[in-house]
Amino acid sequence: MNIGQKLKNTRVAAGLTQESVAEKIGVSRQTISNWENDKSYPDIINVIALSNLYSISLDELLKEDLKMVKYLQESTDVVKSRQKLSRLVLVIAYLVIWALSIVVFWLGGNQDAMGYSLVIFYFVLPISTLIISVFIGKGDGWTNVKWLMLLFFGIMNMLAPYFTFSLCNMIAFKKFNMPDAAGFLSGIICAAIGIAIGSIVKAAAKKKSDCSQDSVLK
Repeated sequence: MNIGQKLKNTRVAAGLTQESVAEKIGVSRQTISNWENDKSYPDIINVIALSNLYSISLDELLKEDLKMVKYLQESTDVVKSRQKLSRLVLVIAYLVIWALSIVVFWLGGNQDAMGYSLVIFYFVLPISTLIISVFIGKGDGWTNVKWLMLLFFGIMNMLAPYFTFSLCNMIAFKKFNMPDAAGFLSGIICAAIGIAIGSIVKAAAKKKSDCSQDSVLK
């Protein structure tokens, strides 16, 4: 039996109409009809919602329907690809801002050391770190590497003054200096605040979604 027929049979067994199911999971009645007539497939989120609504396990619902299993696998792969792209975009965005900050210094920013420091080290880089960290905290694609990004931001924040003022002094006095670890710590703290904010926002959104779903199912 294919997924469409199973969805129809389980819906009927649950005593629900297409209209009521559509309302409960937030889609149109035509969408439910298309699923039950195999004109289209529900995505993994809707499959889980239907499984909960009909009180049937995912294994039982998807059993023997290889086309549906393949579709869900492909959908999952697409989601993973989008998550990778999102991660790459955020990292590149930060690196571009960081690199431009260094370039500005060598193109004349060093002539106004105080102004450059205030703008770049106390505004541009911290704000960029905070904003991007918030997106990291609330993003689904950062689960396994979220806190490793603290090291990344710490290192980049430490290297910013090293490749500007410190490098300028090293060239002038022909003396090698190590990066200041204080910049590493401040970068970690700023990123940790952003990630924490993002994680809180994500948790709050998930809790709200779960509560909405529970109220609908009741």
